[in-house]
Amino acid sequence: MTRPRESPKAGITLIETMVSIAILSMVSAAVWGGFSQTARNKQRVEEDLERQHVIQAALTRMAREISMAYVSAQVNPSPSLEVTETCFVGDDGSRGDRLDFTSFGHRRLYRDAHESDQNEVSYFVTRHPEEDMLVLARREQNRIDDNCRRGGRVEILLEDVEGLDFEYLNSSTGEWQLEWSTVEGEASVTGQPNLLPAQVKITLEVPHPRRRGRTLTYATRAAVPMRFGLNHAIYNP
Repeated sequence: MTRPRESPKAGITLIETMVSIAILSMVSAAVWGGFSQTARNKQRVEEDLERQHVIQAALTRMAREISMAYVSAQVNPSPSLEVTETCFVGDDGSRGDRLDFTSFGHRRLYRDAHESDQNEVSYFVTRHPEEDMLVLARREQNRIDDNCRRGGRVEILLEDVEGLDFEYLNSSTGEWQLEWSTVEGEASVTGQPNLLPAQVKITLEVPHPRRRGRTLTYATRAAVPMRFGLNHAIYNP
């Protein structure tokens, strides 16, 4: 009587194990590559959105403060007794323009502070104090003195910029001008020392985040409601 043949035991060989591990490694690498690429794209999009948000916030702040600009037509007849000077001065620069003006845009942060809503504000482009880049700077002095273009505190409003341009709409001629001044002796630019532009066009250039040598341009406009010098005695613009 013959004994039945025993069936071989089920299992996998070493080669099959190595092939399975290789396939699993390739699938894992492909999945990990897809996840890492998605994470990099997500981070890049978030950085671009954050950068655009900062730029838009800077332009919005500039437009808001420029829209509250004013000058006063009341001047002390004695220069030695003149302690305050209101102005709106826009200088055209090769690298970046500069705008100095007085406005009603100041906000008091502390109770009983000896401040009002009037202040001196300046916008200009300058070098970063620590890094090799240009920045958009903002100067503010919360009390108006006899020189509306100096003093106060300077802070960085936006880092890494390429240029800043201002254009001023003259309501008398209907033309855009590259410069503006209400200061006595410099009013030939506008023809009227107590006249502010009807609108101010703000153009800001920043480097492209990923394409070297290219720039992105952002622009906005600010309307100036108080175009004539304030005169509490006789207002006759």
